[in-house]
Amino acid sequence: MGVPALVMLALGLWGLDRGGMWRDEAVTFQVAGRTVPQIWRLLHSVDAVHGLYYLLMYAVLAVHPDEVVLRLPSVCAAAVTAGLVAALGARLLRPRAGLWAGLLYAGSPMAGHYAQEGRSYALVAAGATGATLLFVRAVGRGGRAWWAYGALLGLTCWLHEFAVLLLLAHAVSLALGRAGARVWRGWGCAAAAVGVSLAPLALVSRSQSAQVAWLRPPTVETAQGLLRMFLGPTDGVYWACLGLAAVGLLGVVGRRGEVTCAGVCLPLAVVPPVALMLVSQFSPLYVDRYVLYALSGAPVLVAAGAEKVAGLLGRLRPAAPAGVRFLVGSPFLALAGVFALVLSFFHQLPLMDTDRDPARRPDDLAAVSRVAARELRPGDPVLFLPAYTRNVALTYPGAFRGVRDIGLAEGAAGSGTLYGREVDASVLGRRLAGLDRVWVVADRDVLAGRWVVQSPVTRAALALLDTEFAPVRESVQDEVAVRLYVRWSGVSPGPLPGPSPARW
Repeated sequence: MGVPALVMLALGLWGLDRGGMWRDEAVTFQVAGRTVPQIWRLLHSVDAVHGLYYLLMYAVLAVHPDEVVLRLPSVCAAAVTAGLVAALGARLLRPRAGLWAGLLYAGSPMAGHYAQEGRSYALVAAGATGATLLFVRAVGRGGRAWWAYGALLGLTCWLHEFAVLLLLAHAVSLALGRAGARVWRGWGCAAAAVGVSLAPLALVSRSQSAQVAWLRPPTVETAQGLLRMFLGPTDGVYWACLGLAAVGLLGVVGRRGEVTCAGVCLPLAVVPPVALMLVSQFSPLYVDRYVLYALSGAPVLVAAGAEKVAGLLGRLRPAAPAGVRFLVGSPFLALAGVFALVLSFFHQLPLMDTDRDPARRPDDLAAVSRVAARELRPGDPVLFLPAYTRNVALTYPGAFRGVRDIGLAEGAAGSGTLYGREVDASVLGRRLAGLDRVWVVADRDVLAGRWVVQSPVTRAALALLDTEFAPVRESVQDEVAVRLYVRWSGVSPGPLPGPSPARW
């Protein structure tokens, strides 16, 4: 367990300070910086699904509020997960297979990506993997082991409610293992306890489902992409792992009452993503990070395939010449497996290196703040379109010090919202009427009309900007534009003279 955990810890710390947060991390940062009553008030209207995580990060960031500390819990959780994957492989197979599985998880670009995210997903993966290990133990021992399993899984579901799909995966494992009534009864009691504890969160988060209205139903390509992420994004690693995983699937159904490696890890890797994808055909909820915890099953399946190949070679050992017998001996095979994993790591190293670039995230709010600091001056009026682009000012307030946010009625923390309560359209119209120039920080798709927002305030602001103002200067960072508008009087319409796009 220790070797994969240390490897994952080192990879997680590598390039941890990217010099900027993207929008989801920024939400964690600014919400965790509020008081506990302010966080509690926020959860009544939005983001209840992340409530426990925000409270945890409140304590963490109280030590030192910066982006490295923000990501450290995810790094540590990923290291714990790598160790737990090794423990799961060792329990279901043997120690060397556990070592291979743990190292394979540690070297996964997907695991490394979310190890460096200031969000809850790496912690959920650690909890889900630990719960699966307790599940295997409880199947063999029963009794109080089921309550430990239920307690850990319940806590994990409060970090993110979609971890509840792990119950479905474990039910499939029990069916494949042809478990007896005693085992089903123990698991059922634990599952019921998890469901009851999660019910309040599920009810509140359902009323906040507008947060994921931007999601679309997953496709076959979505499923293929997730399989690539689970087994390895590069062709060589992907096909080798796919072949070994196929070998590892032999023996899915074992003796009656016993769960096998394939019987545990195949449902773990497949059932939560497939279930969420099927539900998302009717009510889109699927994002790959929501099922990151299912990744834990894939490396154990690959290790199981490698173990079967090693076992076959071991059976050939007595009839082999002396030199060949050494090559198929157990110590050499263990080292050969580690060497193969090292090769796969270096094969995927360019991908991991590129992932440390802030440009690999959906946006880079630090870069946007540098653009704003360069362009804006104290006293300048600023309009954020839509409201979530105010996230950059909440996360990096120094770049916006002294400016006038003309669309804001009440601040984010005081209003119990993520981005503040905005004025209504009539008030915004009156404020714009007294201005000859205004800076706009906006999503480029909104400005270009490629995304029609539902907010009446945003629609009214765009209409006023189109009819009464002209854009005269613009700086672009990824999908965010910092654009200066002036009144039409004395302005000739034409292309923007400012740099577009520009990287600062």
